[in-house]
Amino acid sequence: MCGIAGMVRREGPVAETELQRMAGCLTHRGPEDSGRYVAGSFGIAHTRLAIIDIAGGHQPLFDDARRYALVCNGEIYNYIELRRELQSRGHRFATGSDSEVALHGFAEWGAASFKRLHGMYAYALYDHAKRELWLVRDRLGIKPLYVAALGDRVLYASELKALLPLLPRRDIDEFALAQFFENQFSSGGDTVIRGVRRVLPGTALKIGADLKIETHRYWSARDVGAPRARSFEDAVAEWEPLFEQVMREHMRADVPYGVFLSGGVDSAVLLAQLKRLHRQPIKAWSVGWRGVGEGDEVDAAARIARELGAEHRVIRLDSRAVFHRLPRMAWAADDLMRDYACLPTLALAEAAGRELKVVFSGEGGDEAFAGYGRYRPDFFERNFKALRYPGSGGFRARGELDPRWLRRLFKPALRRALKRHREPFVAAWQEAPKAWSDLQRRQYVDLQTNLPDDLLVKADRMLMAYSVEGRVPFLDHRVVEFGLGLPDALKISSKAGKVFIKRWAERFIPRDHLWQHKRGFHVPVGEWLRGPTLEALARQLPRSDAIEAWCEPEAVRALLARQQARGDVTREVWSLLQFAIWHRLFIAAETRVPGGDEDPLAWL
Repeated sequence: MCGIAGMVRREGPVAETELQRMAGCLTHRGPEDSGRYVAGSFGIAHTRLAIIDIAGGHQPLFDDARRYALVCNGEIYNYIELRRELQSRGHRFATGSDSEVALHGFAEWGAASFKRLHGMYAYALYDHAKRELWLVRDRLGIKPLYVAALGDRVLYASELKALLPLLPRRDIDEFALAQFFENQFSSGGDTVIRGVRRVLPGTALKIGADLKIETHRYWSARDVGAPRARSFEDAVAEWEPLFEQVMREHMRADVPYGVFLSGGVDSAVLLAQLKRLHRQPIKAWSVGWRGVGEGDEVDAAARIARELGAEHRVIRLDSRAVFHRLPRMAWAADDLMRDYACLPTLALAEAAGRELKVVFSGEGGDEAFAGYGRYRPDFFERNFKALRYPGSGGFRARGELDPRWLRRLFKPALRRALKRHREPFVAAWQEAPKAWSDLQRRQYVDLQTNLPDDLLVKADRMLMAYSVEGRVPFLDHRVVEFGLGLPDALKISSKAGKVFIKRWAERFIPRDHLWQHKRGFHVPVGEWLRGPTLEALARQLPRSDAIEAWCEPEAVRALLARQQARGDVTREVWSLLQFAIWHRLFIAAETRVPGGDEDPLAWL
């Protein structure tokens, strides 16, 4: 796993010192090596976490003729097969790196090569002959990539923080900020930093010497057809060889790996498959809580670890351990998003990173195989929401914060933007094929929004904060295409989601574990956000630069008093607290990087 950065200038050469500044912001993504290359007005930089070809995989990579130069973040899992094919066509490889197949693949097939890659990646490839730079992001958006067009140059990087030192201004986009408050994350091309955009999943950008940017969409889940009728047995016959191949490809590494084990289905399936194909004990990490009233998933995870012979490690966090990770989490997340699960994931990454570089995780199973309860509303719920909140079939209908507080907390510009918070969900719903079922369209909306801009931000950024690579086999594009194309009856019933995976997994995972009620990963913030911490927060938060710029300070004081008295506005308080810390880091340009044990109030 790595970090990439670079730029294209309209006039004049790229300064290596500027590339060095950008790459210096990404050393957590690649602490073991770095490389830079300048070709006049084009420049690329790389930081490396060595997973495959540890000794020989230094980047940038070049072909024999040095026409192409490449830096890549991620893993191309089918590199062995592609390498063999390219060698048969006369290509000579200089390294054993998986990334090199992207270089030679482009030399052989051009833009058609993007569809031949299996994996998670974001890479930059410079063509000296045409003076063109290609920026390519994987199909599902597992790996991040940002771009900023500034008039005299175009910048790109794996994370926002690598672009910020070279931006002339750091202004907040109020629509993206509104999405953070109402949706938990912002989605689509625009980020919360005005002028910085995401390269969308399944998309490649071609940037010429004149800074003209052309967009090429090389993959879309919309290409999956309407559900095809088939029996469970026929589906299993197709699924088993497919998933075994996916797992074998994902297991390619020159370093050991482990798994994050929750109390749910997806991580248990991954652990079972790793055990079957690896035949050695797998290290597994789980997280639980100390000193809270609500239970966690540790007991369920421990049972599965025993059943499958894993070496199980359990991390237990108390309120201090959680809250003192908040500044590090806001820094690591980079993009402004609110997901409580980032905090325990960060702790898991820190613990696993002491022993391993690669960890498997179950992200994507719910989106591909319809595991969420929101995918199976009853007739009355769906139709009521469709009438009340039109445009998305009753899906993703309401915002997350209490409307009564929204009307009080924010200044007029942000209140106006809040009215548009559902636009990404409506747009995704409307672009889904009309022949699809209601269930497929719900899956598609999440694949376009919540998955790349929330769950995968968490999965990538929290792990990379401690130089750990996360592998997510359920988000191999072949798995997603298979799951989307299953008949609805093989995915959901009136009582359960993810029916196909659960029925298939009964042969190697206890049935009662598979069919237990889906709990989700609960982080008991409400039990922790009270007492002396809340009292100190009430004194400091209203004076934050972020709060004063975007909120009504008196309403913020009233909100904090409400939390102290009743404890029922946790999400609203947490949102303001996280925004204030993020603002200090990314807008006020705090240069110090938070550690893993920091008082959040010191970062307001």
